[in-house]
Amino acid sequence: MDANDILDYCLAKKGVTETFPFDNETLVMKVGTKMFLLMGLERQPLGINVKTDPEWSAELREQHPQITGAFHMNKTHWNSVQLDGLKKDLICKMIDQSYELVFNSLTKKAKEEIANS
Repeated sequence: MDANDILDYCLAKKGVTETFPFDNETLVMKVGTKMFLLMGLERQPLGINVKTDPEWSAELREQHPQITGAFHMNKTHWNSVQLDGLKKDLICKMIDQSYELVFNSLTKKAKEEIANS
């Protein structure tokens, strides 16, 4: 998957917006007001940061050398993922889980607004 594939995949989800809150190179995807994915557009190889369940995070890191604890983030919950060599279905599954974990952490009102949009 390339940056455009990731962007399109994320934007297809309900309530997702793209922002650049840190700089002009780090794309942040948010659901509601909370981020669920970061992507350094200028970095090669392309990588993303996503939130995953802590148990699955540990599994992923053991099985894939491209997946490590995310720099400057809570490494229990966030992974840095170098996309080279990973299957599209695994990348999508990590994005889906990140979106769901963050969506579920939103207030009831915010979830309803997104669901009804």
